Amino acid sequence: MMRFLALIFAAFIALPALAQAPTGARRALLMEGKQTLTQKVLTRPGATLHATPGAGTGTPVPGFTLFHVYARQGSGAEAWIEVGRDATGTTEGWMREERALPWGQTMVLAFTNPAGRERTMFFAEGAALRRVILARDMAAAGAEARRANDGRVIALEPETYVDISRNFYLLPVLSAEEVENERGDRMRLLEVASAPAERRAPPPARDPLADFRGALVFVVDTTLSMQPYLDRTREAIRNVMARIGTTALRDRFRFGLVVYRDDLGGNPALEYVTRTYARADFSAPADAILPRIAEASAATESNEGFDEDAVAGLRAALDAADWNSLGGRFIILVTDAGTREATDARSSTRLGIAEMRELLKQRAIATFALHLLTPEGRNNHARARAQYRELTRFDGAPEPFYYPIPNGEVAAFGQTVEAITEALLRQVAAITNTPIAQLRGNAPAAPQVQQQIDVVGQAMRLAYLGRVQEAAAPDIVRSFTTDRDLADSNRANLDVRILLTRDQLSDLRSALRLVIDGANAGRLQPQTVFANIRNAALSAARDPRRIGNLERLGAAFGEYLDGLPYRSQVMELTERGWLELQSGGQRELLNALEAKLRLYDEYARTPALWTQLGSGNDAGAAVFPMPLDQLP
Repeated sequence: MMRFLALIFAAFIALPALAQAPTGARRALLMEGKQTLTQKVLTRPGATLHATPGAGTGTPVPGFTLFHVYARQGSGAEAWIEVGRDATGTTEGWMREERALPWGQTMVLAFTNPAGRERTMFFAEGAALRRVILARDMAAAGAEARRANDGRVIALEPETYVDISRNFYLLPVLSAEEVENERGDRMRLLEVASAPAERRAPPPARDPLADFRGALVFVVDTTLSMQPYLDRTREAIRNVMARIGTTALRDRFRFGLVVYRDDLGGNPALEYVTRTYARADFSAPADAILPRIAEASAATESNEGFDEDAVAGLRAALDAADWNSLGGRFIILVTDAGTREATDARSSTRLGIAEMRELLKQRAIATFALHLLTPEGRNNHARARAQYRELTRFDGAPEPFYYPIPNGEVAAFGQTVEAITEALLRQVAAITNTPIAQLRGNAPAAPQVQQQIDVVGQAMRLAYLGRVQEAAAPDIVRSFTTDRDLADSNRANLDVRILLTRDQLSDLRSALRLVIDGANAGRLQPQTVFANIRNAALSAARDPRRIGNLERLGAAFGEYLDGLPYRSQVMELTERGWLELQSGGQRELLNALEAKLRLYDEYARTPALWTQLGSGNDAGAAVFPMPLDQLP
């Protein structure tokens, strides 16, 4: 795996968990107009540290090391800055200012999977990119700029997927602004920098897909009405196992089974909320799953209400395979009901569909939902359809992976589940060039299904190749790009993220809890809510001037969210706006914040999401590039 520069990120959230400079110690310079944020720079390749400004031979510093600025001296070509790796008084020397890039906010970019879209272009000048975005035909203007070879486009995204969760890379945002194209779509014009610090020697020449493997975990509702569908799911697994049992494909694929019901509600006959009968385990023979799944059965008594805890089943599926080791990552959800949302007191996870989709996306899992439209659930169908269409959206796919089964017909369900399963197996077989003669199911995939599976297969292949071939961000110093595909602005090609340390995420959680508790304390007197939050924030803040009169709720979160290209109802909320929401809107907003807080808890407890940069071993300094749209 490519390793990147050792970066030490000093905390900059205005909350008490942050380290303070010792009394009398020097402090890094503050950014203009800020009370808590220090001036930071990223070193350019070739930067050197010197004992004093203008001193002779200096010590080389790897490109893209992050420093805090303590002092400035001189101007123009003779401008020097004194720097240190933290903001609490430790300096390391002086460097020429021209060998550093100012970094105002710790925003970084992460490539989305390039399946189904054009490769991202990096322009030498922002004006050239702006002209393309504002062109009457943006797609044609972008294509022309890419073909022209006239210096406007200086780098392209790699053809394979650069997975930031596996091969961490630093693509910092130096500045950002929103631009509206001719269609009225808002796009972010981003000034970025990029440079890998070091590369390992290329791996020995071999088939890069030699170790590609896939897994499919079924997540099945096993409430009272579901026995026929559970039986048919088992039959589908047995049929597929029988057809691949003597082929090489059996070593490339595993199945898992997670089942779920609902909150027990004091009824022990419901037995469980979730249960894992079989993990997708490559350490055991492929057919070892068969006796395990034979043990599963539907409940003998009904749960309260029609919704069930599908999110809990999906959450359990995250532990039902070693997803990080897999190239093909698939889940099939089978249910006849909607799921309990984060606001439901009977939800065991208190996560909503949006938060669950984010967790699945972080692991690059493609999720399919088979929704049984039984007559008994007719009043629940519309709600469940909306939930599962949102859950199964997949980047690059034109439609969600949502499959309604009219009338809940068992035969139609069986054909659909086998068609999807075999289509996924064929994708793995095609990617690995494994013979598939024995795959001859009775229900070939419909054109719509096959098209969606093809998108998934291409995305999984590009992601896997990117990991094993150690795909890296383009090797450039400064350029301009946009977060939307220039050929189709409906498609995102870059996620804008904020790089947080574990300590900073902890502080963000604390700030969010402060807001939630303050709002809950004022439920009977809504006009006291901002006063409650202000008083709590004042006691926690490093700089009380930051809080002031708390005219906007965002002031409670610290300056590190200021200036981000992110619009948030919460951050912009005023006291008047809070009161205008009235009780229903206030409760809805707080429920959304509670769900966000639980998502942060999931981030914190998932080791695979965190990267320990350089040789440091401080757990609190490990970093996670959190999607910007997951901020409060």
